[in-house]
Amino acid sequence: MKSFEEKLDHYAELVVKVGLNVQEGQRLLINSPIEAAEFTRKVTKYAYENGCKRVMVDWIDTQVNRIHYTSAPEEELKDDLKEWEIDKYTSLINNNDCFLMVTGNDPSAYKDVPSERIMFVQKNRGEKLQAFSAGQLRGDMHWAIAGAPTVAWAKSVFPEKSENEAVEALWDAIFKTVRADQDNPIAAWEEHVKTLTEKVDYLNEQKFKTLHYKSEGTNLSIDLHPDHTWIGGGHHSTFGTYYIPNLPTEEVFTTPRKHGVNGTVSSTKPLSAMGNLIENFSLTFKDGRVVEYTAEKGYDTLKQLISIDEGMEFLGEVALVPYDSPISNSGIIFNNTLYDENASCHLAIGTAITMSVKDAGNLTPEEMEAKEINHSRGHTDFMIGSADLDIEAEYEDGKRIPLFKNGNWAV
Repeated sequence: MKSFEEKLDHYAELVVKVGLNVQEGQRLLINSPIEAAEFTRKVTKYAYENGCKRVMVDWIDTQVNRIHYTSAPEEELKDDLKEWEIDKYTSLINNNDCFLMVTGNDPSAYKDVPSERIMFVQKNRGEKLQAFSAGQLRGDMHWAIAGAPTVAWAKSVFPEKSENEAVEALWDAIFKTVRADQDNPIAAWEEHVKTLTEKVDYLNEQKFKTLHYKSEGTNLSIDLHPDHTWIGGGHHSTFGTYYIPNLPTEEVFTTPRKHGVNGTVSSTKPLSAMGNLIENFSLTFKDGRVVEYTAEKGYDTLKQLISIDEGMEFLGEVALVPYDSPISNSGIIFNNTLYDENASCHLAIGTAITMSVKDAGNLTPEEMEAKEINHSRGHTDFMIGSADLDIEAEYEDGKRIPLFKNGNWAV
């Protein structure tokens, strides 16, 4: 049996070699919670060993951020991101570098902070980092998201355990999701990507027009974009290399037609957004736009999230994940989108991932609008999969076939 250190080493190596696929001469920027220092150092070590010429780390402290959100003048929150920070991010795109987000902050870090103050910062960052976000979604750099436990996150997942026990249990769960506990994690990932690629190939051959979702609280139809392409596992960058943005990943995804979404969809897992949890919520769409929404918990946060800009009222992503999948079968609700979205079929409000629409990578926002590809300063995934979810896929001629039955693939 592998020791904790061995698993942590394998995990860091996976992030560098499989997720980021760091190339000779690239730079790497890491955003990481300060509690994840040990893991971040290991990633830094492997990045240099893999040819990275410069690793930079921006440490995240949610307690400091909370003080900032509650204490800074409102005008400062509205102009939160400065030019030197914008230049730092856009330089990654311009130089085809790498970016790693280590997720793991307290999912309720900003509870009771007025949601509009958090929204000021979110809107400002979204507006000023539009060039960075567009390049990221095109594949102009290698990027990845990977998790590392903090005490607050671990306790939200395992509230009955002591702090040390909760962190240990969450590490163990994370290692399983990324296959770091297996004898040869890199080989296991190669096999996993092959399986996802088979689903992608099938879906792209079928060229479905519409997906019809039905489950408790959900009756929704989504037109896929006429030029949509399904993607799963990894992405090819615009400069010809391959990387895997999400560790773990169990999804295949594509882009909807902006004004082609109608009906109601209900969430099946909590959503951690803007430092708060949103639970048991529903969205109702008409001609693509959210026209009504409800939430048992976190309604104000949901309201602020949707109001970041007009594009957050529309869908930008459709993702399929079988209910019978490793993360789902663990029975753990992670209270973290990276993990929960890979245990569940999900959708995303906000901007489309342009690499999943043919020839959309360099379109302006106005051109995206003309082609019914959603554009926004935000992109937030939310989980809708369950054991009773059925999805019918409709062809251009109106013929329908079962795509998902009782939460799992029917093809």
